[in-house]
Amino acid sequence: MPWSPARLRRRALIAGAGVTALASTLPLPAHAEPGTDREPSGTELRTVDGTVVVFSYGAVLPALDGWSNREPTRDYRSLDGRWKFAYDRDGAGEEAGWQRPDFDDDGWGTIAVPSSWDLRDNNGWAGYDGADFGKGGSLIDGHGWYRLSVEIPADWRNRYVRLAFLGAFYRADAWLNGTWLGTHEGGHTPFALPVDGDALRPGRTATIAIRVHRAATYTSYDGTGQPIADDRALPSGPVDYWPYAGLTRSLWLEAVPQVTVAKLLLNTDGPTLDARAVIENHGDRPFRGKITIDPGRRTGGKAVTLPVEVPAGGVAVPAAELKIPGAPEWSPENPAVLRATATITGTAGTPVTDTLSSTYGRRTVSVGQDQLLLNGKPVFLKGYNWHEETDSSGRSLTRAEYDHELGHAKTLGANLLRNAVYQRHPYVTDWADRNGLLQLDEWDTMWISEAQQAIQLDYGLSAALAAATAWNNHNHPSVIMWGLQNECTPNTPTYRAWLAQMRDVVKAVDLADRPVTWASATSWDEAFDLADVVGFNEYFGYFYGKNEDLTPTLDQVHANHPGKPIMITENGTWSFWGNHGDPTEAGTEEHHAAYFQAHWDQVVAKPYVAGYAFWVLKDYKQRRNYNLDLNGLSYMGMLRWDGDTPRVVYDTFRAAQPPDWSR
Repeated sequence: MPWSPARLRRRALIAGAGVTALASTLPLPAHAEPGTDREPSGTELRTVDGTVVVFSYGAVLPALDGWSNREPTRDYRSLDGRWKFAYDRDGAGEEAGWQRPDFDDDGWGTIAVPSSWDLRDNNGWAGYDGADFGKGGSLIDGHGWYRLSVEIPADWRNRYVRLAFLGAFYRADAWLNGTWLGTHEGGHTPFALPVDGDALRPGRTATIAIRVHRAATYTSYDGTGQPIADDRALPSGPVDYWPYAGLTRSLWLEAVPQVTVAKLLLNTDGPTLDARAVIENHGDRPFRGKITIDPGRRTGGKAVTLPVEVPAGGVAVPAAELKIPGAPEWSPENPAVLRATATITGTAGTPVTDTLSSTYGRRTVSVGQDQLLLNGKPVFLKGYNWHEETDSSGRSLTRAEYDHELGHAKTLGANLLRNAVYQRHPYVTDWADRNGLLQLDEWDTMWISEAQQAIQLDYGLSAALAAATAWNNHNHPSVIMWGLQNECTPNTPTYRAWLAQMRDVVKAVDLADRPVTWASATSWDEAFDLADVVGFNEYFGYFYGKNEDLTPTLDQVHANHPGKPIMITENGTWSFWGNHGDPTEAGTEEHHAAYFQAHWDQVVAKPYVAGYAFWVLKDYKQRRNYNLDLNGLSYMGMLRWDGDTPRVVYDTFRAAQPPDWSR
């Protein structure tokens, strides 16, 4: 694609880094209206003291661990619970003043936060009975409004406050006491909105109003409707998973000191920890003090103290290399999670200003000749794809539900989750760290056409979500690869430029230089030279060709890209639960199992194949216009929709053994 001056301006290069930046030379817009040429968070990469830092909404994108961790120097106000709620399908709420603190919402209903409004007033969500498709809020599109009154402590007057979200689908606008805080686009990526100090009014009650919008994906949902696309959105139109709407994950207010550790970046290389503390000064005076970084217990390392100066309204990134000779190595067999802490103090013995801790693991990921290397040794990825949902909670799972869903990985002998094709709740990543489950991490770039890719090159949402994903999950040892896209229109100059933009962003952010791959729609992807690991979805013997076509295809892909490991990012078929019969008969559980086995056997026979991810762990909800007679449920899972009842393929997958060299 030709590079216009406008595109060069918006995609300027980070000085000295040689990688794509997002508007790194431009001031952020005060209010990015829908339809403008930039995604609304104004995400950008800036190089500060030699470290690439992700900014959004004019501030450093902070660590968003407040949903589970409580730093002693910070104050938190959880906003989970019952909120006032009303649909606004015509989009008239803002003009009617629904965001104002004096608006009378006594006539509104209520809704749990977090939850999906799809399940509101819906008792037929769980079954396979097509008569229950579309009940309750599941097919309500447009705006939904949330309102909540909270007490703001008086001692927050001298604090920096932000409103943090783990997810809001698809687009969210937030107001506090009638003051607009910002807009976020992208339904599965955590974000934080700075709170205007004048709007906060500490010591008084505050009204928070949030408007969430989900666009329609069909003109009707009776099976006859035509698809609707929003070319700026991600995903841009109908996909084959359910787009759960609303405040689907936790949110909270967080008050931090004016001089704060916004983010702690951690990366290990053998017995050395590269630690970088991103310090943000929200005050109107320069800060001079020191920062102490402690690598944590079980590391054999010692804390280091560094001087630090941060100008008023500025950012500094002091860095240290700490020896951690006693730190155990993190691996699936020994998932040793460590915790480092950064502490800021002022000069002349003044009290602690702020602390921030973060978990990490001592491990390395790299690519060798034809192989993926974990801690310098070849690893074979036996894994599967999964959707983050249950019949009782939609995409707002409880911890017990997560434990149950994720526990299947251990039963199945899997060591990989492919988080297709959106960001998971951070509980998943923490669980994977603690339980030694590797992750291929992705964002919402699924089924994006060439024209939509061209829009994203300028609009910047796909690159912004890539930057936020790599930044948010940077320290997690379980995350070993970044996945750039799933089955998007390939083999054009636009496609190549779009992939290169996202690849350059995650490479700039990630100190660990994790490999990048993607789930290509074709094994003949002309951009595979940009990938560290060649990844493609294949459905030989189901949608096209024969099962045995996989072997010559693998050989040819290997010949086309010698030295690069290959991964099957998706493969699977379907069966009706309880339909038993001949393995050659499509739709039987035995055929489902035999199909998997045929593809698995071909994959593990090739030493240059580094992994295989089955589609999919369990049946999942689909809003797209098919399977309406089954309540919108896919039946490609190893488990039924209940997450408990296995098909024959479940045990076949469990018995499958990876190559000897990977054990």
